[in-house]
Amino acid sequence: MSLGFYVNVQRCIGCKTCQVACKDRHNLQTAGPRTRRVETFECGAYPDVAMFHVSVSCNHCEKPACVAGCPTGAMFKSDDGTVQHVDDRCVVCRNCMIVCPYGAPQLDEAENMIVKCDACKALREDGRNPVCVDACPMRAIEFGDMDELRAKHGDAASEVPVLPSAGITGPNLLLDPTPASLRDDFNRVEL
Repeated sequence: MSLGFYVNVQRCIGCKTCQVACKDRHNLQTAGPRTRRVETFECGAYPDVAMFHVSVSCNHCEKPACVAGCPTGAMFKSDDGTVQHVDDRCVVCRNCMIVCPYGAPQLDEAENMIVKCDACKALREDGRNPVCVDACPMRAIEFGDMDELRAKHGDAASEVPVLPSAGITGPNLLLDPTPASLRDDFNRVEL
């Protein structure tokens, strides 16, 4: 079984509610790491500019580079297919940060610890959704078994040009892209 996220880029309005809910759940400082990030992009030239938002976190990859690069086993692929982190094993070498093409593992400087999305493991064990799923006012994020998500969202893409190639790590991420998010003439926008 592989668990992962589906993000409907067409529905995402860039409100960052999922990002705030994730930071709150992980008790992260306002200016610190973002275990879920909403990135905004634009493409085209005036007057034909298109803007879109992509919500990303750890993609709980099939071949996670962070796990392969972790010298202590602090990063590991759990039985449910998600990538987890054990704080007690972590020596904060930051190699996971260096090798992850998605920037999922991040340093919490206040705690001197690596943090990342754990797909809200404790909440899921209690029968609940990850906080980002329930927080999204547009219902643009889903989490579940990848085979079921693929069946439900048959037209979803496994990659878009703004993200690294899916062939690198096999991310468990599906995106329902906008036409603009499939273009390769994009620029990241800081809002």
